[in-house]
Amino acid sequence: MRILLIEDDLVLRDVMLRFLREAGHRVDVAGTLEEADQLWQMAGFDAVLLDLNLPHSAHPRSGLGSGLTALKAARARGDRTPVLVLTARNRTDERIAGLNAGADDYLGKPFDLAEVEARLRAVVRRTQGTQDQVQVGGLSLDRISRRFGVHGQPLELPAREFEVLWELMTPAGRVVSKREMADKLSDLEDYLGDNALEAFISRLRKKLAGSGVRIRTLRGLGYLLEAEP
Repeated sequence: MRILLIEDDLVLRDVMLRFLREAGHRVDVAGTLEEADQLWQMAGFDAVLLDLNLPHSAHPRSGLGSGLTALKAARARGDRTPVLVLTARNRTDERIAGLNAGADDYLGKPFDLAEVEARLRAVVRRTQGTQDQVQVGGLSLDRISRRFGVHGQPLELPAREFEVLWELMTPAGRVVSKREMADKLSDLEDYLGDNALEAFISRLRKKLAGSGVRIRTLRGLGYLLEAEP
């Protein structure tokens, strides 16, 4: 997943950033209201982790609800990216404010990092209509263990090929444009260009030979993973 982490606590942000990246996610970070709003509009994210007590550069002690500005602005422009709000555990008013503003779920601090990822998967699954267990032809994906298989045998892939195939199965049977693929599999430090994407698709086609699935190129539209006829 490509995740936008909006958190001003540098220590907590670094811990979460490291955990999520080690779990295989692409993560961009914002620490102020201005950064959050700019990044949110720049790229297509699968999910947003939002701290409601986000400082504004002009008002660093703006307090409760300052992070709601970014959330309300996103919802007002029709952005339906799933949002997991991070709140102080004893602040019921924060939870209510976040949910009323359009958040999809909330998690109280302190929290377990594994639960953060599990809740992110859950809100994305509800929004995108994905499932934890996916089967197309002889190709299978277990999203919990993050493993692909072909006819019951593990399919080991380099990180970038893994990400491309994951996106083609999120959910399976849909056309994924090059632009969408690039947005989801890039971050501010590492952009996936067209030439690189085409190379990864070519390698995946070779590795999926005999699996009962194929990756079709639909000119002008993008890529489609489907069972072979």
